[in-house]
Amino acid sequence: MWGITVEKLKVFLVEDEYVVREGIKNSIDWELAGYDFCGETSDGELAYSMIQQLKPDIVITDIKMPFMDGLTLSKLLKKDMPWIEIMILTGYAEFDYAKEAIRIGVAEYLTKPINSEELLKEIGRLADKIEEKRKERELRETYQREMQENSLRERKEFFQQLVAGEKTPAELFEVANRLQLDISAIWYSVVLLQVHFQNRDHSEYSNTLIAMEEKIVEYVNRNQILLFDRNLEGVACVFKADTTEIMETMQSDFIEMVQQIVSEKERMDYFVGVGEPVERLRELRYSFESANHAFAHRYLVDGSLVLYGKDIHKQRNQEKDEFHLESVSPKQMNKKKMQEFLKVGHRDESPYFVEEFFQAFDTNAMESNVFRQYITMDTYFGIAEFVEGLGYDKSEIPAPDLAEDVWKSKASAISYVKNMIEKALELRERAASNQYDILVEKVKSYIEENYADEDLTQNVVAAYVNYSPNHLSTIFSQETGQTFSKYLTDFRMNKAKELLRCTAKRSSEISKEVGYKDSHYFSFLFKKTQDMTPTQYRLDGKTDGEEIE
Repeated sequence: MWGITVEKLKVFLVEDEYVVREGIKNSIDWELAGYDFCGETSDGELAYSMIQQLKPDIVITDIKMPFMDGLTLSKLLKKDMPWIEIMILTGYAEFDYAKEAIRIGVAEYLTKPINSEELLKEIGRLADKIEEKRKERELRETYQREMQENSLRERKEFFQQLVAGEKTPAELFEVANRLQLDISAIWYSVVLLQVHFQNRDHSEYSNTLIAMEEKIVEYVNRNQILLFDRNLEGVACVFKADTTEIMETMQSDFIEMVQQIVSEKERMDYFVGVGEPVERLRELRYSFESANHAFAHRYLVDGSLVLYGKDIHKQRNQEKDEFHLESVSPKQMNKKKMQEFLKVGHRDESPYFVEEFFQAFDTNAMESNVFRQYITMDTYFGIAEFVEGLGYDKSEIPAPDLAEDVWKSKASAISYVKNMIEKALELRERAASNQYDILVEKVKSYIEENYADEDLTQNVVAAYVNYSPNHLSTIFSQETGQTFSKYLTDFRMNKAKELLRCTAKRSSEISKEVGYKDSHYFSFLFKKTQDMTPTQYRLDGKTDGEEIE
């Protein structure tokens, strides 16, 4: 039957002649034909208000009507609701009317009288047109969603390029232009932000972070701040301003906005590390280092906190009092903080963490040889215990060499602890890599066995391997160098190419076999990824003398 779709299309009728209107409405079994006859009225003025509320897919209207004619109504509808398909139905066959109707964008121009069968046939053609447009829109939206993952990954890589200080400004501007990012400014500053629930099992955790993320994205877009996702480390913001005063105001407003959002939720913490302002893109790495020094304190404190890199710098330059052992607070020597960093910290952060770990002692503790010896040995045993927990022997960690007296100075003690932590994190990454290798292979095997299932998604696979979708996405990208969506799409496209070259199956059959129930979307995606249609690919593989399908 013409026009039948999963969701019934709505039809609205505008006709001033009562007999004609009743005839059209009652001569067709709209329900059986697969349509929803949603409303009717006698003139364009009444129709316009009703159509705005009912939002029909198809409007059938006469031309000659009191108060507002059909052409005027059509102009208004095409301006305000361009998706509506309009069918002009009139007893006037003058060419001027038809010409004006075409200019407005009317889909059909039919002359009365017309019987119900013919009218239904024309409506069916419009229904097919509407359905085709819907499919095209859905294809674009689906493809855009899949490609968005690649865009996010490129932005993450670009942030690393910005703060590494290895690329020239010209190279950075070239990448920024490709990503449609404006990085031109007089002053720059990096701000690092992490928000989390104290109890990550909280039922509202995911929804709350999503809502907060939306508010932050809206804020940074409105203020032309560059936002970069850092996965489990939160987000990085690159602030741009003409003066340092404007920069400070922007940062204060941003922090106030974050604090306001967090204050509305229970058991939620935030940590902000604010880097010092710099004048050149190449100097952005100094702002990042400054922000990282502040940000590393999140492993050393409980609760929410905002720290400025410039304040930490000033604090280090202040003169210290003479050290007295009794002045050291046990809270300052909290082993749990070190263990927490060993579990979730990143190697890039280890130098900042170690410096801030020792800087947390608000006395001249590190000037004492006895204290340096104690804290060095205590740290060694804590790290050795962590390494053994990973399944390695503690000998993997270099024990303090008493002959060399690694605690002979503050600098040597800190250097030794840095080396120990970096070695421990290296072992942790090795252990995780082995685990992740198994995970990735498990994911790939699952894809190979289930790629023909249209419902195969990252969420489905994440549930299968017992990981959260976001965590799996991060691991898969890091280990394979590509997103889950791209890997799945490439896998399916390669299978499709095999079938196109090795079988005589139609594209519609191949589409279903590789996981795409909608053959239109399969063709769309194939052309996007392979730069040719499935038919062109098949023909391209034919040799001279072969019979072409």
